[in-house]
Amino acid sequence: MAGRGALLDQIVTLAGARHRWRGATISPGRPGEVLVILPVRSGHSAEAALDQIVRTIAGHEFVVDGRRLRVTPVPGFVVVDGTIDDAVAIRRARLATERAARQRDLVPVGYHPAMEPRAGRSRRARRPLRNRLRPSDATQIVLSTAICVGVPFLAYTGLFALGVDPTAGVFTFLVIALVGTALTIYLEQLSALEAERCPAAPFPPASAVIAAYLPNEAATIVETVRAFLRLDYPGPLRVILAYSTPQRLPVEDVLDRLAAADPRLLLVHVADSTSKAQNVNAAIPLVTGEFVGIFDADHHPAPDSFERAWRWLSNGAAVVQGHCVIRNGSDSRVSRTVAVEFESIYAVSHPGRARMHGFGIFGGSNGYWRIDLLHQIRMRGSMLTEDIDASLRAILRGARIVSDPELVSYELAPTTVQALWRQRLRWAQGWHQAARQHLRDGLGAAGLTARQKLGLFWLLGWREIYPWLSLQIYPLILFSLLHPKAGHGFRLNVSLYIVAAAFSALVGPIQALFAFALADSSIRRHPGWFVRFSLVNIVYSEFKNVIARLAPVKELMRDREWHVTPRAAAAPSPADQDDLSPYADGADGYPQPPAEWYVQAPS
Repeated sequence: MAGRGALLDQIVTLAGARHRWRGATISPGRPGEVLVILPVRSGHSAEAALDQIVRTIAGHEFVVDGRRLRVTPVPGFVVVDGTIDDAVAIRRARLATERAARQRDLVPVGYHPAMEPRAGRSRRARRPLRNRLRPSDATQIVLSTAICVGVPFLAYTGLFALGVDPTAGVFTFLVIALVGTALTIYLEQLSALEAERCPAAPFPPASAVIAAYLPNEAATIVETVRAFLRLDYPGPLRVILAYSTPQRLPVEDVLDRLAAADPRLLLVHVADSTSKAQNVNAAIPLVTGEFVGIFDADHHPAPDSFERAWRWLSNGAAVVQGHCVIRNGSDSRVSRTVAVEFESIYAVSHPGRARMHGFGIFGGSNGYWRIDLLHQIRMRGSMLTEDIDASLRAILRGARIVSDPELVSYELAPTTVQALWRQRLRWAQGWHQAARQHLRDGLGAAGLTARQKLGLFWLLGWREIYPWLSLQIYPLILFSLLHPKAGHGFRLNVSLYIVAAAFSALVGPIQALFAFALADSSIRRHPGWFVRFSLVNIVYSEFKNVIARLAPVKELMRDREWHVTPRAAAAPSPADQDDLSPYADGADGYPQPPAEWYVQAPS
């Protein structure tokens, strides 16, 4: 208790010293609480001031009884006036704090009357009805396609009625967009050929955080944990499994035995979690050392992964994104396609784009963070791609993110079209959220170079625009057929569009060629996979474009269900071939996961 009191005194002193100039009154509340009274000033937000206080505390290392500690503030606030007494204000602030405590992402949560306990059916109980009233995915696809084709057609018709023929201008823009997009991708591929190098460095203590939803990952989690405990890292390594589960599972008994046998393994059951972000945030206060690797529950990192990551982090990088390699490519045609796609992403696009634009992106797994930065950034459960959101917030703070294609970790790919659809739909919707949240701030950020701002526009803005442009030739054709007197210049230059489309269509085969040249050896030994990928790339690209057009429609309808990618036991990664787990096939008695599990992302 004395230690807790000393820690609380340090927190109050730190926050007060940093923010007394704002007129804040900061004092201890009941055990575990700090009460802050902030006067509202014109042009200043109490929420922004509270955010600064919280991040100051999260970024500070406290010393209590000779131990160095970090804390995770959970900020809730309420706006009060003379009509609300102190007891009511504090009770409402505590309700908001309870909501913030579930996310652990440092984002201040304001009080709302909906937080008050209610008799009868809860808001959560009413959600299934609201979900049933939403249009199906098929209906939303029809809606997004109708918007993509129908709105431009109506615009062309309206302009023609006013005496303006827009087809020549639109056609020219489409040709430039097609050629420019393809050319940029080609430049990314060429840039990937020159990999950056980093020198060696002494190796400090480190941590690994594995986030898991156990009902979905019961068949793989034990082998994953064993893979981490076998890592060949020269310094001390703590392995933290932060997991959630709606009920006790037999696999937890196996994990308990592993933790009892190896003190490096720490199990953290996050009882109230509904997202990966909450699991990671729950583990962050427990990480030790100078840096931490974040992984999904199906990842098997290469033996030297932490060693390679520290070489970057000790030479100026704040985050390092590694190369994610698919280890179950032989399971299905879908997994084979994803295996080659991941090589084109992690071996080609990520490192090439990082060199071109001056920044990399953390992709959610096999990423390594300096601990002090991660303590302040955290992951936000309100974002469907919490990794992209965290990356962009780190970049806006001036952090350097690098991509290392030789820093390898092996993971599982979806094996069915349905699983792939749900995974990519969540990704697309998350990217759309990130673009809306950060694009404007990124383009106006004083700390970013012109090259970085152009890269952010390409990554966030053009990514959202291009899927809608990909179908614009069809309303042009329809308009020219229905209005023979218009579109004369367009019809004369159709051959130019065909040339531009062919130049764009070559992206897939050339990307497959670069991916083959730079791929991990476990994937490169299957050249037929790359040939097939180059042949189906046009169809596969439109599959992803359909999803990208669907994402903003779903976001507009607040349709944010997070379907977890189903996991099943698979062949071990190349690094694990000599040490097969007796638990990978359910030999210890825990059940295989059901075909489908999902959690509801916060609205």
